[in-house]
Amino acid sequence: MARAFLSLGSNRGDRRSTLEAALRALEVAGDVRIIRRSSLYETAPVGKADQPEFYNLVIEVQTALDPGELLDRCQEVERAFGRVRQERWGPRTLDLDLLLYDRRAVHTERLTVPHPEMLRRRFVLEPLLEIAPDAALPDGTPVVAHLAGLTGQAVRRLGQP
Repeated sequence: MARAFLSLGSNRGDRRSTLEAALRALEVAGDVRIIRRSSLYETAPVGKADQPEFYNLVIEVQTALDPGELLDRCQEVERAFGRVRQERWGPRTLDLDLLLYDRRAVHTERLTVPHPEMLRRRFVLEPLLEIAPDAALPDGTPVVAHLAGLTGQAVRRLGQP
């Protein structure tokens, strides 16, 4: 079984209910099990500011799926919740990102792990470090070393979803 971290976000519809239902959907097949989950965070959009704020959280999972299969599962769940990829960084009912997968680096045509944007996103790092303060990149660099440099990104902890 592999250990992986996923980021979930939503800024359309009932954000809290969508995230709760997405967590259940990830586990339904039995090959992904949520071990820990962060608090819920309300965050300002990044990349395209003229849209509603997001609810975000990070989960740690154990999985029998390889990284590509886990990406497929995440995209299946996104589609089940009405995710249509039209506009980069635009509003969405659900966004799931594979952040880390064991201590492996993955570089394929469709997947890069660690997630290429995670170290520039406070809304990812704060909830990740809440549940895994020892999180590290595949080369051993502690993730916490990147948090201090992220300024100007509004992130507010709401508590458990």
